Amino acid sequence: MIDYFSIALTHGLLVLVCLRLLMRADLDRDPAPEEEVPLEAEPEKKAKWRVRRA
Repeated sequence: MIDYFSIALTHGLLVLVCLRLLMRADLDRDPAPEEEVPLEAEPEKKAKWRVRRA
């Protein structure tokens, strides 16, 4: 009896979570594009992580 209850409870909670995720308002909306990083700033960022070879 307890096994059926625990299975029904966990499956019911999973269905509830799935429904809440699918009904979110922001699911169908794309975020506004962020401001792009200028190309001049990008090489400096990568230069910090380069390994110097002898």
